[in-house]
Amino acid sequence: MSEETSPRNDVREIDASALKGLAHPLRMAIYDALSAHGPQTATKLAKRLGESSGSTSYHLRQLARHQLIREVEGEKRGREKWWERIPGAMRVPGPERELDPSTRTASHYVNRELVRNMSRAFEDFVDAAYDDDRLPTEWVGASASDTSNLRLTKEQLAEISDHFYRTTQAFIDEFRGRDDPGSRPVQIQFNAFPLVDGEETPS
Repeated sequence: MSEETSPRNDVREIDASALKGLAHPLRMAIYDALSAHGPQTATKLAKRLGESSGSTSYHLRQLARHQLIREVEGEKRGREKWWERIPGAMRVPGPERELDPSTRTASHYVNRELVRNMSRAFEDFVDAAYDDDRLPTEWVGASASDTSNLRLTKEQLAEISDHFYRTTQAFIDEFRGRDDPGSRPVQIQFNAFPLVDGEETPS
């Protein structure tokens, strides 16, 4: 399972120590905010998340200690530090890996929170789509949401996932790091998974 893309050779895998360090509600919220909105200060994060700046400052340092985020070089105003997520996709080990019990618990929590954050972001978009004061109709029209229901083998599911990655990631990467006039944070999601209440076709 992965925070940004499907697992590939160019994805950095988080180690057990960092995984346990990330498995905290506020640290997950901070990491998600830095991923979605770019560099922030402890004060800005505190306002966004409804926390004290002392609390966000402490947890920012813990995330940095585990090399999940870093201080933005050359970006300091007074005593305020700016923090950013370390660029690149991060893979969180899932249940397909051999993990000790405490690491497995942390993995389950982090992966679950990542999915919840993705779902929450999409639900917020759907709600905002019906409110012109929150989201202009032009942005709604530029968005997309598609679902395909198929019967596949695990090999076919892996093939679709691999093909999606190969054909879209290079194109998406062309837009990374840009801040063109009129741009705003955008999240692109792709989920491909077996339905838990389904059954395999007998051989």
